[in-house]
Amino acid sequence: MMKWLRNTWHLYYDGFRNMTLGRTLWAIIFVKLFVIFVVLKLFFFRGYIKEHAHKGEEAEFIASKILDN
Repeated sequence: MMKWLRNTWHLYYDGFRNMTLGRTLWAIIFVKLFVIFVVLKLFFFRGYIKEHAHKGEEAEFIASKILDN
């Protein structure tokens, strides 16, 4: 088991260390994730659950919205 983990680690370590175009692609992926999770949350999804659910019943509100659709 340990040999398999070590070989897997070396495979990924060598692959990420030697890539050139891949670093740019990973940077683009991280920027997109930042935009999706931070910017959109701040500007478009601000306080929706707080406005529509009672305090302490947020989980039930989300579950009902998921199950209704």
